[in-house]
Amino acid sequence: MTADDVNASIGKMAAAIKDAAKNDFPLVLSVMGGVALFTGMLLPQLDFPLEFDYIHLTRYRDAIKGGSEMQWRVAPAESVKDRVVLVLDDILDEGETMAAIRDRIMAMGAKQFLSAVLCEKIIPKTKPLRPDFCGFEVLDRYVFGCGMDAKGYWRNLPTIHALTDGA
Repeated sequence: MTADDVNASIGKMAAAIKDAAKNDFPLVLSVMGGVALFTGMLLPQLDFPLEFDYIHLTRYRDAIKGGSEMQWRVAPAESVKDRVVLVLDDILDEGETMAAIRDRIMAMGAKQFLSAVLCEKIIPKTKPLRPDFCGFEVLDRYVFGCGMDAKGYWRNLPTIHALTDGA
C-alpha cells in the first residue's frame, strides 16, 4: 500500500471511530511497539476529548512467527474501570493477543471494549475476535512498514509491504 493509501484508510477509520466513541470520553490504549506510527497518524484525527495511555503484551519478540507464551510488559491501568476503551494495534493476525487484551480489560470492569488495527491478516482459521475498525485486510503473508517490522527493521516506512516467500 502506498503512503496515500495508508493516509486515506486511517482518515476513514478516524471518521468511523468518531461516530462510535466521540461522546464517551474513551480511554485509548496503544499496544506498543509496532503501533507507534499508526497511533501517531490516527490520534490527531480524533478531534474529541479522549484519554491516552499504552499497554504492552507481546508474543513475537522480533520473530516472524508468534510464540505461544504471552508476556505482559505493561498491563492496563485501573483507569479502564467503567470506561469505553479503544485499543489500537498494528496488525491482527490470529487475534489471540487482542483477545487476551480484551479479556483482561473487560475483567477489570471496562464498560465497552473496541479495537482498531491498521491491518487484519486474512487467514483460514476462526479468530476469537474481529477488529471493530480496520484499515486494510492483507493476505496471509508477513507484512511490514507503518510501524510493523521485518525481523526488527523497517517500522519507519510510510508504506506497507510484504516479505516474499523464503525471505
